[in-house]
Amino acid sequence: MFPADCQYTKNHEYLKPLGDGTALIGITHYAQEALGDVVFVQLPEVGAAMAAGEEFGTVESVKTVSECYLPSDGEVLEANGELEAHPEFVNEDPYGKGWMLKIKLVGSINPELLDAKAYEIHVVSEAL
Repeated sequence: MFPADCQYTKNHEYLKPLGDGTALIGITHYAQEALGDVVFVQLPEVGAAMAAGEEFGTVESVKTVSECYLPSDGEVLEANGELEAHPEFVNEDPYGKGWMLKIKLVGSINPELLDAKAYEIHVVSEAL
């Protein structure tokens, strides 16, 4: 449920390093499950430089609208255009087809991010 090749925020976003100074960003399986059926995703423009913790977009579901926050400093290289026509990809495959941004990492990866095990513990403790 929480891929080991990703790092996670306590706000339920993930960062998946691609090994070339870039990373994919999205919301976790836990987050999409809590939101319910995603009906709209708003993402930033390509080229935007953003800091860790800065809001990068919103996800609208049948239940609510939720803000998404960047896990680490970076520049937006690509926004997943498929989500405009297929926001359900966020629910169906959050770590695959449902990725939201590809960023060029600026500096080192945010040291406050959690590994998969720590994120799982966080999710369990939040559910109590």
